[in-house]
Amino acid sequence: MSSRHPRRDALRLIAAGALATPLHVGLRTATAAAADDFPSRPIRMVVPFTPGGGTDVVGRKLAEGMERLLGKPIVVDNKPGAGTVIGTDLVAKAPADGYTLLLTTSALAINDSLVKKLPYRTDTDFIGVGLICTGPNVLVVKPDSPIKTVADVIAAAKSNPGKLTYGSSGSGSSVHLTAELFKLMAGVDIIHVPYKGAGGAYTDLMGGQLDLVFGTAGGVASYVGGGRMRAVAVTSAQRTSAYQDVPTVAETVPGYESNVWYGILAPAGTPPERVARVNEALRQAAETPQYMERLAADGLTVSVGTPEQMTQFLREEQARWRKVVTEGKVTVD
Repeated sequence: MSSRHPRRDALRLIAAGALATPLHVGLRTATAAAADDFPSRPIRMVVPFTPGGGTDVVGRKLAEGMERLLGKPIVVDNKPGAGTVIGTDLVAKAPADGYTLLLTTSALAINDSLVKKLPYRTDTDFIGVGLICTGPNVLVVKPDSPIKTVADVIAAAKSNPGKLTYGSSGSGSSVHLTAELFKLMAGVDIIHVPYKGAGGAYTDLMGGQLDLVFGTAGGVASYVGGGRMRAVAVTSAQRTSAYQDVPTVAETVPGYESNVWYGILAPAGTPPERVARVNEALRQAAETPQYMERLAADGLTVSVGTPEQMTQFLREEQARWRKVVTEGKVTVD
């Protein structure tokens, strides 16, 4: 006998089919749909440094390439202060929807053990999106310094403990911790003189008020090229193309390595499909010849990898600098 209510029967069949569909399939479909239309509005990239600095330049050039691939603007938002803590905390507390990102550096891993009361948890409040690039710091002296090699530094420090001085761009900076790692591994006592930025340290080095400076590769490039500083060694494990004739610290102190790095993170809980979408745009933008050449001039090497690799890399960096801070009894002046 045919149904007297064909429309009602049809609706029952549809409802039965929906109930028969496994819940996880429905969730996957919804998630895929959300990923497909992401991003649907501008993305905010927080840079916890002042405009015009090295991190800002790396971020803005990268954002230009990424937004062309994502089809939506990426707004670079500089939020400096408290040694990057202010901007970092802003991202930690942002919605985990993929629309707020953090462009950070080695400072994030260093602050984890150096700053006593952080308003966020580095371990649990962030997930990796991708590494951007890495590069060495450079040990420099003034041109007429008697120090020619890393061995000379060690000999001078051991013959005059606590007399040799090195300048940095500030307590807790990557160059400060780079020097402290050198002191630990070389077994020497060298006095730290922190400055409010690299400029003051560079001026005093050239003026003879300091013996050494560990500077960023890009920061000291023009001084070395202009003959106002002499590069003694780079802190990477291998020699770098930007300083081809300059040996590594590791050639004298085996196992030594300290790199500056730049990477992108997102708030923990950001959907993995959205993280993957941003990672792919990051990789394509960073691996263009123009961007790679721009960074190579500052001694930086592009190396993006996966979100998981970025998260693991951050954990390794946290452990590395925690050891240096603890064993070296490093404090923020």
